[in-house]
Amino acid sequence: MEFNGKHYYLGVDVGSISTNLAVINDEREVIESVYIRTEGKPIKSIQRGMAILREKLGIDLKITGAGATGSARKLTGMIVGADIVKNEITAHSLASLHERDDIQTIIEIGGQDSKIIIIRNGVAIDFAMNTVCAAGTGSFLDTQARRLKIKIEDFGGIALKSHTAVSIAGRCTVFAESDMIHKQQLGHPLEDILKGLCESMVRNYLNNVGKGKEILPPIMFQGGVAANIGIREAFKKYLKHDVFVPEHYDVMGAIGAAILALEEIERRPRKSSFYGWKIPDMTFKTVGFECSDCPNVCEVVEIRKNGDLLARWGSKCGKWDDLAIVHEEKSRTLENFIVGSD
Repeated sequence: MEFNGKHYYLGVDVGSISTNLAVINDEREVIESVYIRTEGKPIKSIQRGMAILREKLGIDLKITGAGATGSARKLTGMIVGADIVKNEITAHSLASLHERDDIQTIIEIGGQDSKIIIIRNGVAIDFAMNTVCAAGTGSFLDTQARRLKIKIEDFGGIALKSHTAVSIAGRCTVFAESDMIHKQQLGHPLEDILKGLCESMVRNYLNNVGKGKEILPPIMFQGGVAANIGIREAFKKYLKHDVFVPEHYDVMGAIGAAILALEEIERRPRKSSFYGWKIPDMTFKTVGFECSDCPNVCEVVEIRKNGDLLARWGSKCGKWDDLAIVHEEKSRTLENFIVGSD
């Protein structure tokens, strides 16, 4: 593998369904990436992802800066020794604008959540996320693919064979599955049912996540579900605009985190806090306990690396958080992790 650049930056995006890692160079080009399932074990998935990434790179590439994002970004930041931790809206926006600086709308559908980001003049001005039901996300598609005994990779292709989509209730996972079973029992072809589900998911997304948003082109579609050509075509149908899917659609959050790390190190030059490629060999342990010193009864979480305390967070008064500072190099960045600055 050829490495173009003098400096390299790591981004890690950990969500409820997937763990994504990406390495970029100082020209913000993607050198290598990894997309794996989190499987409810974020620490293990980060370690496994790091091991896979190291193997794909072939060398212990020197990392100049590391960034973390995703729903588990605080934990991720502690595990990798990130120099910056930011929310996924910021990360996805930055990666998308790097891909295309004229993007005005970002549609992102992952395993467990979906979001829309409105961009104007290169700045994210609005966003919305689904927070109630997983009917319009990748996990629901995975479940239906398994139930129908088809590969999720074939889902969209089968849907595109249909000329007549069957109407499927898409506002709830329970109703959607029941409706699909009912339509199967009536004898509708599989391709018609799958096309109907794709269109139902898109309508649900636009009526809920995209409700009240001015969706203007160019439109970028990213997240794991962007691989489903049936969903892509359904978006084109209802938006009446082309939908652009970037090359690294599944790891855009990680790319954004890596770019954030690059900008952070350029803004405040220093040695990275990144723990290095030995992360898969380290031992991390999290323990939770309740503090009964006041009526808040806060649930405090502490994390240890190789037995040494890395951080504690969760106390409303900050009493336990103050004990998180382990060494001088980490003291500046811990405020972001524990106080929750995004």
